[in-house]
Amino acid sequence: QLQLVESGGGLVQPGGSLRLSCAASGFALDYYAIGWFRQAPGKEREGVSCISTSGGSTNYADSVKGRFTISRDNAKNTVYLQMNSLKPEDTAIYYCAADRAQAMCVMTFGGGGHGMGYWGKGTLVTVSS
Repeated sequence: QLQLVESGGGLVQPGGSLRLSCAASGFALDYYAIGWFRQAPGKEREGVSCISTSGGSTNYADSVKGRFTISRDNAKNTVYLQMNSLKPEDTAIYYCAADRAQAMCVMTFGGGGHGMGYWGKGTLVTVSS
């Protein structure tokens, strides 16, 4: 059974850091483009970042550029999202998603990832003092 499991969320003060992990089971992540998406209370889901199968190509939402870094370790079947300089407006449930179509993450980025094939259940990030 194909499964994605996010972890690493929690409560952090503004300016703090968190590293989210997205671990895959039941399939090899090597062949999948991966995206991180988030949904804040009362808002639509939005794209945060995408990474290609090799990790050589990445995309970021303007709101997180320079603060967040996406990476992947295919040997560990895991994708990461390092989040620095966190702001209260980063508070959201963060989801990772995977798709075999290399362009799917970028294509669906602006639409909240609708169309990505596989999703995790999310991890909550709360940025508050």
